[in-house]
Amino acid sequence: MNCLREADVVVVGGGIMGTAVLRELSKYDLKSILVEKEPDLAMGTTKANSAILHAGFDAPNGSMKARMNVRGNTLYHILEDQLDLDIKWTGSLVVATSEEELATLRELLERGRKNGVGGLQILSAEEVLAKEPNLTKTVTGALWAPSAGVCWPFAAALSFARSAVQNGAEIFTDCRVEGIVVADGKVTGVKTSKGLIKTGLVINAAGLYADEVAKMAGDESFSIHPRKGEYILFDKTVADKMVNGIVFPTPNKTTKGVLVCTTTHGNTFIGPNAEDIEDKDDRAVTITGMDRIIASAKKLLPEIPLGAAITEFCGLRAASDSGDFIIGKSRVAGLLHAAGMQSPGLTAAPAVAEELARLVRELLPMVHLKKGFQSILPKKTVFHRLSRVKQAAAVQKNKLYGRVICRCETITEAEIVAAINESCGARTVDGVKRRTRAGMGRCQGGFCGPRVTQILARELGIPVTEVLKERADSHMFYEKEPAAGEEA
Repeated sequence: MNCLREADVVVVGGGIMGTAVLRELSKYDLKSILVEKEPDLAMGTTKANSAILHAGFDAPNGSMKARMNVRGNTLYHILEDQLDLDIKWTGSLVVATSEEELATLRELLERGRKNGVGGLQILSAEEVLAKEPNLTKTVTGALWAPSAGVCWPFAAALSFARSAVQNGAEIFTDCRVEGIVVADGKVTGVKTSKGLIKTGLVINAAGLYADEVAKMAGDESFSIHPRKGEYILFDKTVADKMVNGIVFPTPNKTTKGVLVCTTTHGNTFIGPNAEDIEDKDDRAVTITGMDRIIASAKKLLPEIPLGAAITEFCGLRAASDSGDFIIGKSRVAGLLHAAGMQSPGLTAAPAVAEELARLVRELLPMVHLKKGFQSILPKKTVFHRLSRVKQAAAVQKNKLYGRVICRCETITEAEIVAAINESCGARTVDGVKRRTRAGMGRCQGGFCGPRVTQILARELGIPVTEVLKERADSHMFYEKEPAAGEEA
């Protein structure tokens, strides 16, 4: 097999976990490479989840989830400005509607305090309804966690990736891992669809497929099964009829329940349900799932404006057989795991990255912090957030800001062109959507989809018929087959 590269560390998986790890490694004088099997980053769990930065009161005391959650939340408060992350620190409520549920909230309060979560308190029914007036009037109280928030997960993963590349790391997409080379009980390389990468260290952040990557090296110490969660997303125009922040029901022994939650862009969603399934590629939404989500959400929010639903989607969580995160050294020398990263994996990501970088330094003691590490990413221009005066100045400087491609979200051609041509740039229609929100509005790309396709073709120098929606063979347009007697 041809040698693609040599590296000190190879990170497998380009979701929030893998990209956070890669950025942390880029602080050191290491040659670090990330490989991702899909055409773009963050195409798994990272692109379809609740987008919540949890406070940390839910995880069992002493668990890896609890430690990484609380530390990760703290780190996001630091990284927010450095990486220009899209975060709203809304706080969260766990709502009780009975005296029995209030007792559960008191247990969560005590657990959260032991986990080191600050600011937790039990609110009265009146205090809850003052924060969220559309909630059910049967509310008896709520656990308030002021340090919780919502973020844009894909943009966070992309910012981690761009920061890592800015500091010398490499990323290969469309690069499937086909094997881990082990000699004398130690990792010596990674076989990929693009060639062999010689390395002595592999960090397994492969999400749903982390157990399969581990098995490639001979480690069968854990298994990952997919847990499906379905969602319904609502238009911004009904935000005043929904909630201002994050609203959980009181959890029971089997589930955290269906929540009602705002987003950083002003939409609201309800979901997810939780269904253990076998197929790691099953992302279909179901009528049964939708019905259950609606029925559960109505217990919190009785008057849901279902006519304003604009899309339904599904995400798969990587649930481990242990129920906790699997972070640390494998029994195979040179293999490290960041596996089982279900909720609160998004929140925990930067803390897990710290932990794995610490283990790398143990294994490579001659590694030192890099001189000149650039912690700050340049801020992007978000046209619709500019004042009228600044918008006019932007158009004068670049006329493409004067052409709105996505009318629902007011996304300009200049922003789309920048998203394609930036570091770790978009190569698909959905890649543009996740970077800019073009196609995420009420019409779901009905107006802007063809225009985005044209811009991609132009900027990438390819025919329109080669532009993909997301994965291989998801072409947006096909050439018409000539009819009998017609010239081709």
